[in-house]
Amino acid sequence: MRAFDPTTRYPAALDANPQDARDADRLDVPPRYHDDAYERPIRSRYVDPLEVVWLATARRLALTVRRDPNIFSMTDGTGLLAFSTRPELDPDDCLAQMTLHELCHWVTNGVSTYHERDWGFPLWEKIDVREHGCVRMQCWVASQFELREMFGPTGCFRQYYDALPADPLAPLDADTEDERIWEAAACRIAMDAVARVQQEPFWGPLSAAMSATRAMRDQLAAFAADYQSEFEGDALPLWWTRRHPTERRAEQAARSPARGPSGVEPQ
Repeated sequence: MRAFDPTTRYPAALDANPQDARDADRLDVPPRYHDDAYERPIRSRYVDPLEVVWLATARRLALTVRRDPNIFSMTDGTGLLAFSTRPELDPDDCLAQMTLHELCHWVTNGVSTYHERDWGFPLWEKIDVREHGCVRMQCWVASQFELREMFGPTGCFRQYYDALPADPLAPLDADTEDERIWEAAACRIAMDAVARVQQEPFWGPLSAAMSATRAMRDQLAAFAADYQSEFEGDALPLWWTRRHPTERRAEQAARSPARGPSGVEPQ
């Protein structure tokens, strides 16, 4: 798509009619058409389209999302799902990614933990191996829609997520027996959770949200190359353009010409 070039002389047909400026000088707006004291009615609220998808997904699963600057994330066992306000979050955190992580906690710990605070996690004690099982299941879900890099968890659990192999259900290499035992448990928990997440009530709302997110990413691809942040000095790349190496290889393979058994391109 051709962009505007300030150095180009464009045809006169793109210039305004000279009469426009003369009318601007000679005409006064009738009072009936403009009142400086007019206060326009507010009839709707703008919400980021991706947030619409994930707020609706939460509601479909009987969760109500609220913002609270005094917490990071929390469930209360009655359907409240609370997140911190945007100023307290990292630039690459978003409602979609944080909601997916909480839903993965729920699936991992079992459907009955809807009625428990924080899905039954003992938050202030040792790291629960179910956390890593949850992270693996989250990675598996995101990978089904080629959104793995976009949907990593926030905070310190991103370290484990980013270290996962191409198959998020395969164990990491272990140097010690403790590591081997931990990985075996995390993988078993993740595989059980993957089996659960593909059943109702989870899979219908979750797969619809992930498919909608993927469709948005594909639509935005045509604009991403021309994106420029509205904030001075913001050099962070666009969240929507994040790709895991496995996804980049798949995209490259899809763009490459098909080859026959001998490696020769078909005619």
